[in-house]
Amino acid sequence: MKVILQETVEGLGHVGDLLDVSDGFARNYLLPRRKALEASNRNVKALEHAKRVTAEKARKEKLQVEAFAKKISAVSLTVMAQVGKDDKMFGSVTVKDIVEGLAEHGIEVDRRKVQLAQPIKELGTFTVPVKLHRDVTASLSVNVVKKQETVSTAEA
Repeated sequence: MKVILQETVEGLGHVGDLLDVSDGFARNYLLPRRKALEASNRNVKALEHAKRVTAEKARKEKLQVEAFAKKISAVSLTVMAQVGKDDKMFGSVTVKDIVEGLAEHGIEVDRRKVQLAQPIKELGTFTVPVKLHRDVTASLSVNVVKKQETVSTAEA
């Protein structure tokens, strides 16, 4: 009997798969538990339509995410860090600092999407990947510079 899986069945297939299974397995297990539908012409056409709609929706979403990735890649983020003797940083630049810096530029990104392996602990320019979609990763340029201390002298 031909069936269309409604959910992933371990050892059998994934959602939307069109499979040929034994009649007893389909009648006694898959159909009563609503894990599959019988593959009639109507159900097959509905499945194909649903796959087309889902593919078009995913394509549009991916285009939006790619445009957002270009916007992020165009930003060069500058983070001020306090340094001590021999330009050694106090603390480090973390994902939180990067997300806050992006927010100042008007770009909202979830902190879990910033792929910073370890906090940045030195001055310089770094490329930080931001994974926006499973196929789309933006590269953010983070420039860590010395915080300039202003010394004001009172002249009398």
